[in-house]
Amino acid sequence: MQHTATNTRLRGLRRAMGSLKARITVGGIAALVLGIGLTAVLLISRAEQDTLRAEHQREVSEAARTAALLSRRVVGLQRALQAVAFRLDAATLADDAGIARFFEGQPVLRNLYSNLFVATAAGEVRIFVDETGSSRPRIDLNDRDYFRRTLHEGRSLVSEPLPSKVSGEPVVVLTQPARNADGIYAVLGGSLRLSGRDLLDGLVDAQGNEASAIVVVTDGQGRVLAHPDRRRIMTLLSEDARLNQAFAAWVAHGSPVEPQGLVLPQPGEVVSAAGVPGPDWMIWRTRAEAELLAPLRDARKDALIGAAALIALLSAAMLLFLWHLLRPLTLLEHRAQHLFDGLLQPQAGWPVASGEIGSLSRVLRRVGMERATLEAQNAEVLGRLASVMGAAPMGIAFVQGAKFELVNAEFCRLMAGTQEAHLTRTVRALFGSDEDFAAFTAHEQAAFRAGLSYAGEWQLLRCDGTRFWAALRSKPVDDVDRAQGTIWTLNDIEAQKAAREQLEWSATHDPLTGLANRKAFALQAQRLVDALPRSLPAALVFVDLDRFKPVNDTAGHLAGDLMLLTVATAIASCVRAGDLAVRMGGDEFALLLERCPHATAMRIADDVRRAINAVALPWEQGMLRVGASAGVASLQEDTASVDAWIEAADAACYAAKAAGRDTVRSAPGEIA
Repeated sequence: MQHTATNTRLRGLRRAMGSLKARITVGGIAALVLGIGLTAVLLISRAEQDTLRAEHQREVSEAARTAALLSRRVVGLQRALQAVAFRLDAATLADDAGIARFFEGQPVLRNLYSNLFVATAAGEVRIFVDETGSSRPRIDLNDRDYFRRTLHEGRSLVSEPLPSKVSGEPVVVLTQPARNADGIYAVLGGSLRLSGRDLLDGLVDAQGNEASAIVVVTDGQGRVLAHPDRRRIMTLLSEDARLNQAFAAWVAHGSPVEPQGLVLPQPGEVVSAAGVPGPDWMIWRTRAEAELLAPLRDARKDALIGAAALIALLSAAMLLFLWHLLRPLTLLEHRAQHLFDGLLQPQAGWPVASGEIGSLSRVLRRVGMERATLEAQNAEVLGRLASVMGAAPMGIAFVQGAKFELVNAEFCRLMAGTQEAHLTRTVRALFGSDEDFAAFTAHEQAAFRAGLSYAGEWQLLRCDGTRFWAALRSKPVDDVDRAQGTIWTLNDIEAQKAAREQLEWSATHDPLTGLANRKAFALQAQRLVDALPRSLPAALVFVDLDRFKPVNDTAGHLAGDLMLLTVATAIASCVRAGDLAVRMGGDEFALLLERCPHATAMRIADDVRRAINAVALPWEQGMLRVGASAGVASLQEDTASVDAWIEAADAACYAAKAAGRDTVRSAPGEIA
């Protein structure tokens, strides 16, 4: 009996499999498996090839761009040397004090290089300048190839990488000959520390989605000038496992210094290189193929899983379709075609049937009715939202895909444009520069990654070209799916920002003269005292006006204020750009001179004294004049406090007064 039941089930299965519906279903499933699976594999393989090809091209472009940037940077450094060498004459070179003063007046050049030096044509180093100051080491450069070549070729050069004669650190040296009618009389040079990456900073660090890229700079012989791993500096590129075969291929091709870039073979890597014209350096970039293709290989796995799920879903849909295909579906199909067009009432026109047709009919009818209800609710919500946005006292915008999808009336008013104009305007157009937009994007994305809303202050560009400061807040519509867009709110803070800046300025400046006040002076002086001895040399000058009281007594306080303002202008015209001019109170002024030897401070103080003596203020039938007495106190290594420094300068000023006024005196113990 059990055998009979088994035979019955087998006959039923054979009948089911022998039906047209079953054969079409099995054939369709087989076709889906073959078609979807093969398509997924082919597409992923093609995507891998296209990705590698595109990465090769992109890496070549990046290498060429980096090489061009480095070339421009070298040219800029050479031009800076050339400009300074043009102003360095033989008389200054022969004068120890003169050449020191010359380099004190070159802050830009000193910031560009780790150190500077000037050598005579005989190879004697006359001065060596670095961050600690200037010195005259006993160094002969005749054994340096770059020095001999500069004299022989008579042009600016970039040296090979070599150890510094002073610090021993690996450096490259840029030189510029100084010449007169008799020929080359000196060589001006600037060194760049490779370990400090003075020249190459920002060119070898990967950023963003290039975190896996390694960027290396070498000279024409393959010696490493810059590497993410600084321990590899001055080693050979042939020793780097990720670039050794690419370097060998480059050498085999004649070591071309090609600015447009080259693609070089390296198993498992995408390697590109580009030449830097002038110094004949090479930029090398490499990224691991496995890392580049990892997302695609993960996608292949996901695609196969998705394909299997899709096949299962489509197979069920096919079976359902075949089942309904054998039944009268015309009426249901006709009604379903009008489900969303509104020609029929949601509950009207549905066929009365049993089984699957009846169930599907009832489901579709319910969907239509629920959709009609949902649309009415959405219309009501949208109406309320439009009212809220229209009445909101701040600008509101919906941003998607770097474009505005929705803006309210206040946003249009703030940005001086119509709604239509903003809906065709990109987000970038609001920012005054590409740099501002890039910075905003980076800050916003960082906040979103931290799960926070973004808030910041930016100067935005209206449609009419005017600018204003705005407080901008943004929040993603969906924290998980950023593609859903973001909501912006905007407020005009121009008045608040101006008031804040005015308040900040007033806190550190004298309201009458516009000079720094005592508070700003105290902070700056304390910083110099705290930084001893690194802050040496520095000097403090106290200036006390002579004959100022008669101006107030005879002409009145208005004339006195005008005289103080005129004196402040005269003082400001005598000091250097980095010096701090201060009104200490009443008719007392002070100068805080950083990086200033005592002799220079005495000269500046005397310049100020003469400038004040030259002030002549017309008043009624005559001229109002004042004089000045000044005291100079240089910062010493043993200066105990700001008060002690002030006391020394004040004592020097008192000595100037006691000496008959209209003179400059040093603090006791100073060497003028």
